[in-house]
Amino acid sequence: MDQFWFYFNLGFSHVLDINGLDHFYFLIALSLPLTFKEIRKLIWWVTLFTIGHTFSLFQFYKNIDKQSESWIEFLIPITIILTCSSTFFKNQKSSKSKVLISLLSLITLFFGLIHGLGFGRYFSKIVLDKNQYQPLLEFALGIEIAQLIIVFFVLLINHLVLNILKMPKKIWLYSITLIIMYNSFNMAISNFPF
Repeated sequence: MDQFWFYFNLGFSHVLDINGLDHFYFLIALSLPLTFKEIRKLIWWVTLFTIGHTFSLFQFYKNIDKQSESWIEFLIPITIILTCSSTFFKNQKSSKSKVLISLLSLITLFFGLIHGLGFGRYFSKIVLDKNQYQPLLEFALGIEIAQLIIVFFVLLINHLVLNILKMPKKIWLYSITLIIMYNSFNMAISNFPF
C-alpha cells in the first residue's frame, strides 16, 4: 500500500506542481470555455490526456535523447497555444463545433503523449524495473485525480465570475486565454530547439 501512495502522490503532485505551469495552463485553456453542463466532455478530455501521458511513459521513456527532449519541451507550449485558440471558435455553428471537439480531443491526446515523453526520463529514474507496470498505473491515477480537481475549480471559478460577478463572458474568456497564450508563447520561445 505504501508503494501505491508513493506513485499516486508522485502523479498527483506532478500535476499540481506550481513550478510546472504547463499543466495548469493546458487544463485552464481546456476548461475555460465550458460549464458544469459540459463536464462529461471535459472528463473525457482529461482522461484522454492521462491515456496519452501513460502510453508514452509506458512505450518510450527509455529512449529519449537530448535532441528529442528539446523538441518535446518546445511542443508542450505549442499544444497549449492550440488549445487556447479553440476558445475563439467555441461559439461556432454545430457542424464546426463537432470538428472543434474532435480537434480538441486529438490535441489533448497529443499533449498527453508529448508531456509523458517530457516526464519519461525522470520517471525512469524512479522506477528501476522497466517491466513493472503497476507504478505507472498508480502514477496515472494520481495525474487523473489532480487534473479533475483543477478542472472542477476552473468550472467553479467560471461559474462565480460569470454568474455571480456577472462579468461579460467574452471579456473573461478572452482575457484569460490571451494571458495563457502569451505565457505559453514565451515558454515556446525559451524552449525553441535551435
